[in-house]
Amino acid sequence: EQNDLVRVGQLMNASHASLRDDYEVSSPALDAMVEAMSSVSGCYGARLTGAGFGGCAVALVEPGREQAMADAIYAQYPKATNIWPDVYTSPVSGGARTISLA
Repeated sequence: EQNDLVRVGQLMNASHASLRDDYEVSSPALDAMVEAMSSVSGCYGARLTGAGFGGCAVALVEPGREQAMADAIYAQYPKATNIWPDVYTSPVSGGARTISLA
Protein backbone atom coordinates (compact mmCIF):
# COMPACT_ATOMS: atom_id res chain seq x y z
CA GLU A 1 0.00 0.00 0.00
CA GLN A 2 1.74 3.12 -1.19
CA ASN A 3 1.02 6.71 -0.21
CA ASP A 4 -1.27 5.73 2.68
CA LEU A 5 -0.33 8.63 4.93
CA VAL A 6 -3.23 7.98 7.29
CA ARG A 7 -1.95 4.45 7.97
CA VAL A 8 1.64 5.66 8.35
CA GLY A 9 0.40 8.22 10.88
CA GLN A 10 -1.49 5.56 12.81
CA LEU A 11 1.68 3.46 12.95
CA MET A 12 3.70 6.46 14.14
CA ASN A 13 1.19 7.10 16.95
CA ALA A 14 1.19 3.43 17.95
CA SER A 15 4.98 3.38 17.88
CA HIS A 16 5.18 6.35 20.23
CA ALA A 17 2.69 4.75 22.61
CA SER A 18 4.72 1.53 22.61
CA LEU A 19 8.01 3.33 23.17
CA ARG A 20 6.41 5.28 26.02
CA ASP A 21 4.44 2.47 27.67
CA ASP A 22 6.19 -0.80 26.79
CA TYR A 23 9.84 0.28 26.60
CA GLU A 24 9.63 3.35 28.86
CA VAL A 25 12.11 5.32 26.75
CA SER A 26 10.02 8.47 26.39
CA SER A 27 10.00 11.38 28.81
CA PRO A 28 7.46 13.99 29.93
CA ALA A 29 9.12 16.50 27.59
CA LEU A 30 8.91 14.15 24.59
CA ASP A 31 5.32 13.31 25.43
CA ALA A 32 4.51 17.04 25.60
CA MET A 33 6.09 17.54 22.18
CA VAL A 34 4.14 14.66 20.65
CA GLU A 35 0.92 15.93 22.26
CA ALA A 36 1.50 19.42 20.84
CA MET A 37 2.15 17.99 17.38
CA SER A 38 -0.85 15.68 17.56
CA SER A 39 -3.16 18.57 18.45
CA VAL A 40 -2.73 20.12 15.00
CA SER A 41 -5.39 19.54 12.37
CA GLY A 42 -3.65 17.82 9.48
CA CYS A 43 -1.18 15.88 11.64
CA TYR A 44 -1.23 12.26 10.49
CA GLY A 45 0.99 11.04 13.32
CA ALA A 46 3.85 11.92 15.66
CA ARG A 47 6.42 10.04 17.69
CA LEU A 48 9.73 10.37 19.44
CA THR A 49 12.74 9.65 17.28
CA GLY A 50 16.24 8.51 18.04
CA ALA A 51 16.98 6.42 21.11
CA GLY A 52 14.47 8.21 23.32
CA PHE A 53 15.25 9.85 26.65
CA GLY A 54 16.07 13.08 24.78
CA GLY A 55 14.08 15.75 23.10
CA CYS A 56 13.58 14.89 19.45
CA ALA A 57 10.28 14.00 17.81
CA VAL A 58 8.99 13.76 14.26
CA ALA A 59 5.53 14.31 12.82
CA LEU A 60 3.91 13.67 9.46
CA VAL A 61 1.69 16.61 8.56
CA GLU A 62 -0.37 17.62 5.53
CA PRO A 63 1.40 19.98 3.12
CA GLY A 64 0.59 23.58 4.01
CA ARG A 65 0.12 22.81 7.72
CA GLU A 66 3.80 23.13 8.65
CA GLN A 67 3.45 26.62 10.12
CA ALA A 68 0.38 25.59 12.12
CA MET A 69 2.44 22.71 13.49
CA ALA A 70 5.31 25.01 14.45
CA ASP A 71 2.90 27.50 16.03
CA ALA A 72 1.29 24.75 18.14
CA ILE A 73 4.69 23.54 19.31
CA TYR A 74 5.84 27.07 20.18
CA ALA A 75 2.58 27.71 22.07
CA GLN A 76 2.27 24.43 23.97
CA TYR A 77 5.71 22.92 24.52
CA PRO A 78 7.28 25.76 26.57
CA LYS A 79 4.23 25.85 28.86
CA ALA A 80 4.66 22.15 29.60
CA THR A 81 8.45 22.09 29.91
CA ASN A 82 9.86 25.62 30.37
CA ILE A 83 12.07 24.82 27.35
CA TRP A 84 11.98 26.76 24.07
CA PRO A 85 11.96 24.25 21.18
CA ASP A 86 13.73 24.28 17.85
CA VAL A 87 11.43 23.30 14.98
CA TYR A 88 12.66 22.10 11.58
CA THR A 89 10.56 21.20 8.56
CA SER A 90 11.53 18.78 5.82
CA PRO A 91 9.70 17.44 2.79
CA VAL A 92 8.78 13.77 2.59
CA SER A 93 11.24 11.77 0.50
CA GLY A 94 10.53 9.02 -1.97
CA GLY A 95 11.06 6.39 0.74
CA ALA A 96 13.32 3.38 0.87
CA ARG A 97 14.49 2.05 -2.49
CA THR A 98 17.47 0.49 -4.20
CA ILE A 99 19.91 2.86 -5.89
CA SER A 100 22.39 1.45 -8.38
CA LEU A 101 25.94 2.74 -7.91
CA ALA A 102 27.11 1.41 -11.27
